[in-house]
Parts: sequence; C-alpha cells; structure tokens
Amino acid sequence: MDSHLASFKAPYERLFIYYLQGCLRPDISITKDDFIGNWEEDDFSFLFFTAPADKTVYEITESQSDLVLLDKYEMTYEEWQGGKITSRALGNFFILPPWEDIKSPHRMHKIILDPGVVFGTGTHPTTGDCLRFIEKICTHNRINTAIDAGTGTGILALAAACLGVKYTLALDFNFLAALTAKKNVEINRMENKILVFQGRAEEFMNIEADLFIANIHYDVMKDLIRSKGFLEKKWFVLSGLLRSQAGEIFDVLSKYPVEIIDRLEHGGIWHTFLGKICNY
Repeated sequence: MDSHLASFKAPYERLFIYYLQGCLRPDISITKDDFIGNWEEDDFSFLFFTAPADKTVYEITESQSDLVLLDKYEMTYEEWQGGKITSRALGNFFILPPWEDIKSPHRMHKIILDPGVVFGTGTHPTTGDCLRFIEKICTHNRINTAIDAGTGTGILALAAACLGVKYTLALDFNFLAALTAKKNVEINRMENKILVFQGRAEEFMNIEADLFIANIHYDVMKDLIRSKGFLEKKWFVLSGLLRSQAGEIFDVLSKYPVEIIDRLEHGGIWHTFLGKICNY
C-alpha cells in the first residue's frame, strides 16, 4: 500500500443519524470527536455521528429554536451506502477504497475513493455511463478543461484528470460533498489538476470549459442547460435523469445548435446524454 494511504481505516462500523427540519446557523459548531458531518438538503439537515449524540443534538435544537428533530436512525455503514464498499472495475477504471491493499489491473485507470457518508461510490448506473462517455470524449478529442457540476465524491472529476484533462472545476453546493471530494482529490494527489469548490453550479456556468459534466438533479439541470454559458461549452455529459425528465431535457436540447452523439439508458429508467455544441 502507498505510504500516504497507510493511515486509512475501513469505514465506520455504525452510524447515528439525526434528521432535522431546518439548517444549522453558521455560528453553531459541533466539536464532538464522533461527529462526521452535516448533510443539508433544501431546508433539512442530517447530522452524522459514530456514537449516540442525543444530548448534543438536544442542546443544538435548544439553542436554535427553528430546528426540529424529526427522527433519528442507527444503522451500519454498509446499510447507509446500500452495500459493502469494495474495489470494482467500471469500464477501464478501477475504483479502490483507500483501506484496501489491492493492486489495480494492468492498464486500468486507478481512482482511490473514500465516499465517507456521501453517495457516489460508482455503483449507480449513471456513474458508470458518465465514466464511459467521459472516456469516449477524452480518448478521441483534446480536452484541456472541464466542469463537474454536482461532483459528490469527486469520482467523475478524478476520472477526467486520469484521462488527461489538465484543469477541472468540481462543484457541489453541499458542503459535506465538497469536503469529501476535496479529500479524494488529495488522496489521489490531483490537487494540481482539480479545484473543488462549494457553490451553486448556476453561478459558474459562464466559465469557459471544453467539457461540461452534470450528473445532477433534474430541477438543477433544467436551468443549467438554459443558461447562456451552457452553449459556450464544447462537449457535455448530462445524466441522473429519469425517463420523463430525459424527454424534457431532449426537447430543450433539440432547439439548440447541439448534436446528441450518444445516449444510454438502464431499464428505461436512468438516462445519460453525450453531446457536442455545434458552435465548435
């Protein structure tokens, strides 16, 4: 095992998750050693701990009156992630958790990935389809810059870097996701190729890039593709879309100077587009 991975341990044994209505004020700091992080989604918060934290959560809700504890859960790490986190091959990529001492197969691109409590281990079909399309674009075209919107664990940004993309901006509005992606960039020693930033993708659409990647919620994507900056990219990979959502995205794209080069679907449920802006 590489020396810089020697300190990594297997994932948490058990998770204690507190589901709250409302978002924590910036001035509230949780200093418990067993606190993992806070996942905020819309107007809800999920506080993750490795040990029971009823007292801590009670003190937080008492200090911030608009926070309401809705529920709490205890489960194994594998139950939260939907299965065991282990090494796997996805096309020509070998996804490896840092606590496994396994040599990657010959000529495969190795990505070391610690998902923490963030989703994005590579098991979802849209991730595999995005990896396939990113490799297809980067193998046959010169791609110097990329934007990865909704980066999650950073897996797609890391794949782009492995394929020779010089500079990638990896964005996620969720602070815990951005923190996890940054950690994975550091584990893979890609700091000189990938910049992780917490922020809304809408605010960065005017940045020039050869490739735009978005494996993201439909509610966000429908606005991204309508922005002026979208048509100033050269290539795009759009994913995370259910069948009806994919139909609506396709209808919008059909009105643009856009060529859909390829399209993948799984069981008629998840859809992924690979396309080129015809201005280039």
